[in-house]
Amino acid sequence: MISANNISLQFGPRKLFDNVNIAFSKGNCYGLIGANGSGKSTFLKILSGALESTTGTIDLTPGERVSILKQDQFAFDEYAVLTTVIMGHKRLYEIIQKKDELYAKPDFTDADGVLASELETEFSEIGGWDAESEAARLLSDLGIAAELQQQPMKNLEASQKVRVLLAQALFHTPDVLLLDEPTNQLDVETALWLEEFLYNFPNTSIVVSHDRHFLDRVCTHIADIDFGKIQLYPGNFAFWQQSSQLALKQRQESNKKVEEKRKELQDFIARFSANASKSRQATSRKKLLEKLTIDDIKPSSRKYPFVGFQQEKEAGNDILNIDNLTLALDGEVALKNFNLSVNKGDKIAFFGRNDKCKTALFQAVMDEIKPLNGSLKWGASTIRAYFPKDNAQYFDTDLIIIDWLRQFSKSTDENFIRGFLGRMLFSGDESMKNVRVLSGGEKVRCMLSRMMLAQANVLILDEPTNHLDLESITALNEGLERFNGTVLFSTHDHQFVQTVANRIIEVTPQGYVDQQGTTLDDYLADERIKERRALLYG
Repeated sequence: MISANNISLQFGPRKLFDNVNIAFSKGNCYGLIGANGSGKSTFLKILSGALESTTGTIDLTPGERVSILKQDQFAFDEYAVLTTVIMGHKRLYEIIQKKDELYAKPDFTDADGVLASELETEFSEIGGWDAESEAARLLSDLGIAAELQQQPMKNLEASQKVRVLLAQALFHTPDVLLLDEPTNQLDVETALWLEEFLYNFPNTSIVVSHDRHFLDRVCTHIADIDFGKIQLYPGNFAFWQQSSQLALKQRQESNKKVEEKRKELQDFIARFSANASKSRQATSRKKLLEKLTIDDIKPSSRKYPFVGFQQEKEAGNDILNIDNLTLALDGEVALKNFNLSVNKGDKIAFFGRNDKCKTALFQAVMDEIKPLNGSLKWGASTIRAYFPKDNAQYFDTDLIIIDWLRQFSKSTDENFIRGFLGRMLFSGDESMKNVRVLSGGEKVRCMLSRMMLAQANVLILDEPTNHLDLESITALNEGLERFNGTVLFSTHDHQFVQTVANRIIEVTPQGYVDQQGTTLDDYLADERIKERRALLYG
């Protein structure tokens, strides 16, 4: 068990946390949520001891070990991959080093022999003899091939380093596991493996993630950071989201009788509890929800932007035809002999283990890169709006937000632009900020605003959920579900793909799989598709 007691943290005049008191107990998985900038990653650092709070203490059950997913991909460049994983257990790695130093001494003394014996005993007691095989198994499960495991970390690609650091955090079953965005750069199968790992994890885990599907699958509780406090709720993210919105709606309906509100909330809890009884975490989650009282459900102060795409005119039936397309990106073949006919109303999710394949395809259809071979042709009636993965060039200017957005609007009326920005959570003085200083999430909201103003009938989005908070992801998700036009998109957000896409295309440099009229879950479960995918990935 780990607990925070009267934790406050202040940077200059800004107070991030104010007398936070919360306990995380064994056997539960806690989803730590909050708006961008609310301090989720910072709180994990405080729990791990990497950052000292202004006031308060972190208490850990004596003898327990805390492990945190490290974010610095270059910190272990000079170490072998397998060694990097074992370093996740600090004491075990210390013993290995001390043993090696002792046995390498040319003048090995009796005192050294006594110390070596003590170290060997402790090494055995904490499972040191199984360390290498356990580390190798974790790496293999996370997609790091055996031939890479003895190589130095500096030889690995960025996505591979992320997996090694995740293996380091998971290594040797820590008592408290702290994971900050653990599904970043994971392919869908590896993310599902991690879900299974956390579901079976016997100790305490605390997770920060923008992946709603992941939070729903693994979390027994939600810890919500709001106004410098952390409120704990039983249930997963979906329950927190729906119940907090219901509580907010009831607060706004001031003329509603207290008993009517109580009955509505009780009915909601009963419905959600019944659904929980069908889930994999059925028994414990159902019992947690049934113990809730009405006062336990609080309205959230979180705000959702409005994301809605309207078409200036409908496209005809001829949308996009791609014939035998071969593409290169950064000097490597990213896509080979690719064929595609896009139908009106298609909402195609492009996914795969190599992000370059998807980015190259989107850049090609937007005429940003030229194909090595093949052709592509857009229908004459298509109007396209594009969200690139890298948006830096759009913000290389000294314009303020209101003037930046005015460039892309048919109406230059100040009130119209301000109203539009207000719906995207840029209200008041926020609209006067220079676009150079915007955060990643603010830039994404600007880019989505630009797309909405285009009134396109075809939307192309390359990883639009990167940098967004959960509320903005939800708003974009719902906006694309409502859109009646054609959508080509990629994202690592499982729920986003599951609820928006009606066609799945998995692309690799070796080939592709194109499945129409399916959801992501059905696609992954289809045995015939599994065989085709296995051939593509070797």
